Amino acid sequence: MHIASIEMEIKNIPQLDPGFIPFAKFLDAFEASAKDGIEAAVSLEREGGKIGLLRFKLHGTEAMREADKLYLERLTKFLLYSKGGFCLTIYGDGEKIEALAEYIRSEYTGEAAGRAFDAGLMRDVYEREFEVRCAPLSAIPEENDEGQKLGGNLNGCRIGFDAGGSDRKVSAVVDGEAVFSEEVVWHPKTQPDPSYHYEGILSAFREAAKHMPRVDAIGVSSAGIFVANRCMRASLFIKVPPDAFEREVKDIYLRAAKEFGAPISVCNDGDVAALAGTIGLKDTGVLGIAMGTSEAAGFVDQKGNIRGWLNELAFAPVDLNPSAAADPWSGDKGVGAMYFSQDAVIKLAPEAGIALGDSLTPAEKLKLVQGLMADGDARAKAIFASIGAYLGHSLALYYRFYGFKHALLMGRVMSGGGGDLILATAKQVLLEEYPDIKASVELPDEMTRRVGQSVAAASLPEM
Repeated sequence: MHIASIEMEIKNIPQLDPGFIPFAKFLDAFEASAKDGIEAAVSLEREGGKIGLLRFKLHGTEAMREADKLYLERLTKFLLYSKGGFCLTIYGDGEKIEALAEYIRSEYTGEAAGRAFDAGLMRDVYEREFEVRCAPLSAIPEENDEGQKLGGNLNGCRIGFDAGGSDRKVSAVVDGEAVFSEEVVWHPKTQPDPSYHYEGILSAFREAAKHMPRVDAIGVSSAGIFVANRCMRASLFIKVPPDAFEREVKDIYLRAAKEFGAPISVCNDGDVAALAGTIGLKDTGVLGIAMGTSEAAGFVDQKGNIRGWLNELAFAPVDLNPSAAADPWSGDKGVGAMYFSQDAVIKLAPEAGIALGDSLTPAEKLKLVQGLMADGDARAKAIFASIGAYLGHSLALYYRFYGFKHALLMGRVMSGGGGDLILATAKQVLLEEYPDIKASVELPDEMTRRVGQSVAAASLPEM
């Protein structure tokens, strides 16, 4: 396969999406062809003076200018959503690097910025304007990207809460043992009034509290981006107007915790999925991927630390097909949310010949296809096998940046026979096309899948 003068060989192509171009394959082929090219690097600065750094080479020739542009634009987009930051700096010497840096700057901050959504999201998360800079190689800084120990605290009486897009789960945990767990259907993504969300959160906390003599700490696993326990952006509150979000949502978990007078710790649900994995696997180096209403990801590194990265892989590119489906939030094509969520199932259903009624909610559409899968429907099998092919190639991409020992797959899309087929197909793709990757790819047991995050969330706060 050929894109921007880069030749690639792809053996495992998704049955229902023959135009899929794995970003991992492009990276491998590009870097092999640019091994004698010009030196370059990018850094991302985020809160607390943290700096992530990546060095690489570009071709630096006129013939490969479009390939260099594509590589740098997609690479910086991936880094932005894996690590996060408010200042992106491109390092290199000469006019060609300066021209490429100006191209990236125009994509994010120019008058016709194609990545304006991404720049705006980073501004909202870090509460400062997003910048793209260019600097010489001599100015490359030292990397400062160490993580911190978080979770694993199971002493005392704790509430663990997991806020998803279709259901919320809560557990009462006493000295590491879940004495009560409850799952309640809710619809946060359709509600413009933040009191709906607040009352749902408070109701869950109160229900868990009934089953313990006291509340010593509260841990929250929630879809979204959180800084210092504050909600900076989350799809759960997508219908809440901006002024109400600023006034009532940013501190929503902190306000709910005040009723109990207990310390609270709030983390992205992907990080808590990874933490649940470390507890279940009794090992570190876990990349947790939750496939539900969207794609959530989190990472516990090989030292057992959470790095403080965004891990918003829902917005990170995995497919370079110019005709790929666009994410409705960012408008970008080929990003993870359209490949590893219920939206992926919905996207592929027409290609498989399955009609999904417009009156059904996305969760109901997923359930319908999963029901067909349980009945042995070949069309449903094609959907989940195609997602498995997406996943195998994308796990190779994620491995480049995370170096995980274990990939733990969670979420509603991974339930039942469809999840088993996704897993088997992904493993086959890794074995056949990326044999050097020795990491395990696995599913947690059913109980961990459903309430493991709420129990792991309970372990977040120190007392």
